[in-house]
Amino acid sequence: MRYRRAWIGVFLFTLAMINYMDRIALSIAAKPIAEEFHLSSVGMGYLFSSFIWSYALFLIPVGLLIDRYGAKRIGGLGILVWSTATALTGAASSFVTLMAARLVMGAGEAVSNPVGGKVIREWIPATERGTTTAVFNSGSYAGPAICSIVLAALVASLGWRWSFVIAGGIGAVWLLAWYCFYGKPEDVRWLSEQERTHILQHRDGEKGAATGKGYGLKKLLKTPTLWGLALTQGCNVYTQYLFLTWLPSYLQEARHLTLAKSGVVTAIPYAMAVVLCIGLGKLSDLYLKKGGGVSSGKRRNVIALSMLIASCILLIPFADSTFGLVAISSLTLAGIASTTSLNFSLLNDMLPSAGDVGRAVAFVVMGGNLFGMLAPVVTGYVIQASGGYNAAFIIAGSLLLVGAVIALTMTRKPMLPVTNETKVPAPILLTK
Repeated sequence: MRYRRAWIGVFLFTLAMINYMDRIALSIAAKPIAEEFHLSSVGMGYLFSSFIWSYALFLIPVGLLIDRYGAKRIGGLGILVWSTATALTGAASSFVTLMAARLVMGAGEAVSNPVGGKVIREWIPATERGTTTAVFNSGSYAGPAICSIVLAALVASLGWRWSFVIAGGIGAVWLLAWYCFYGKPEDVRWLSEQERTHILQHRDGEKGAATGKGYGLKKLLKTPTLWGLALTQGCNVYTQYLFLTWLPSYLQEARHLTLAKSGVVTAIPYAMAVVLCIGLGKLSDLYLKKGGGVSSGKRRNVIALSMLIASCILLIPFADSTFGLVAISSLTLAGIASTTSLNFSLLNDMLPSAGDVGRAVAFVVMGGNLFGMLAPVVTGYVIQASGGYNAAFIIAGSLLLVGAVIALTMTRKPMLPVTNETKVPAPILLTK
């Protein structure tokens, strides 16, 4: 069998990669932007955080739209909005216009994770879900890895404004391919009938018993697992945004690296995270095949392990060499990347209703980003108050340890809301 569904992995990987290239573009250009607009560390913290405000605000509405109108339409509209906003950032003439461009970009980027969750549920057999989700999420780290080097060179040679125009233009290429080739597995012509049948029979778990009709977000909110996934995501995403927004500045200010060298040192941990994230995703699939299947929920154990690995961020203040800093940062980002991808895989494992994927993913991502939007701002205040970054790393590491405990204790049951039907004893149902 030819696995043409691998092209879905390519679409998802590049979607996440472009998403995070556009996010980190501001961090790469932070120093010249701060100098041009006379911004303090607190001002930059609010600017870094601004796109997350609109991102979190639009997640639930976007998730509902994806469940109703499909991933192709809403995903395409989202990347059109955020790519345009990224390109227009290069034309900003004040702090206010910079902030406005970032807010619009965040609103557009709200489609990314709900689209990814929906596409994976529609296209990927349940026993391959961890690997494919890891491929999707690893794009979030490939983007900063590439961007840290390429955009750092563009900022140094062409200035920060052109770096945003080029970053925004890349999204247009992806959008063209998306509209030309993407569709549901039931509809696309480039898929063989054998593979189409395999996907449709195995995408809903071992028994193929998932229902397409959704329960609705209101009922899902009564299940502790959804809250556990959202809180785990929050504890994890806090560190992700700390690195995404402040790592280049930390390397330049605290470690005294040049713009070009800080780009390389930033890129290496992100590149390592891509490889390790996919590897752990594959291992989680193998672990579940031998340990009771996806419906067992045992993927939570790998999530807790990944968060423990990420908590080595607590060692960054003690790193006395660039090599040590790169090694610790690589482990931290690998743990964060794996936690995110496995958390989304666990959501699909524990969600019986395929019709709820968009809204459930949106809620978990929103939970993550409510924590994430605090990271740039809190770090800005920490730097201003303490004159350094060490306390910021301690806060992040402590949250990762808390998240590991939440993952193990709050995600133990399927997200099956109690309804009138589920309250009726089975023998009565059989006699009707």
